[in-house]
Amino acid sequence: MTRFTILLGGELFRTPRLDRQVAGSRVIAADAGIRHAATLGLMPELWLGDFDSVPSDLDPRFAGLPRETFPAEKDRTDGELAIDAALSLGATSLVLVGAFGGPRADHAFLHLALALRLAEAGTEVILTSGRQEALPLLPGTSSFDYDDGMLFSVLAFSELTGLSEQGAKWPLNSVNVPFGSSLTLSNEVRGSLRISLGSGRALLLAHPFPASDF
Repeated sequence: MTRFTILLGGELFRTPRLDRQVAGSRVIAADAGIRHAATLGLMPELWLGDFDSVPSDLDPRFAGLPRETFPAEKDRTDGELAIDAALSLGATSLVLVGAFGGPRADHAFLHLALALRLAEAGTEVILTSGRQEALPLLPGTSSFDYDDGMLFSVLAFSELTGLSEQGAKWPLNSVNVPFGSSLTLSNEVRGSLRISLGSGRALLLAHPFPASDF
């Protein structure tokens, strides 16, 4: 497995869990995501984008990084271009750091949708800010290593069928969830979390390090 960390422009809070997720990975920075490299102690092998959001206090260690420059008027975001670059270099697993928050809600939504598309094509993906993380849910059963009491939600991007949540404060047993329902929001881990999905498109949004922990 070849894991790439993609540094995006959203929020970042360094945690031990995040350090483990990016350890040993190759790194690509997308435009303003370069600021996260110093925070995480990472050295990107490539920095790309239209460079309209370069931090004014850029760490001098990154001034000489290999760059790939794109025009500001383009039909893909810098984040999508960075993901494409990683896939072209053989990535089979992606950690999208800084995928949430930031000044552009549309970009954050795109990252969630991209993660679903990538997972359906066979690429392992996790989106993270350090405080919260999202993982695509594919049909079948998945197990998760979250601590007891941790808050989680299932975000549905379509109607869901056969959804089960075991190891949860409010378990579900093979239910159908209409698109737009709030049924799957704000649950808590109780024991070993297992989620099964019959059909549909969804992500697990977990909060391993909520704001109150900082």
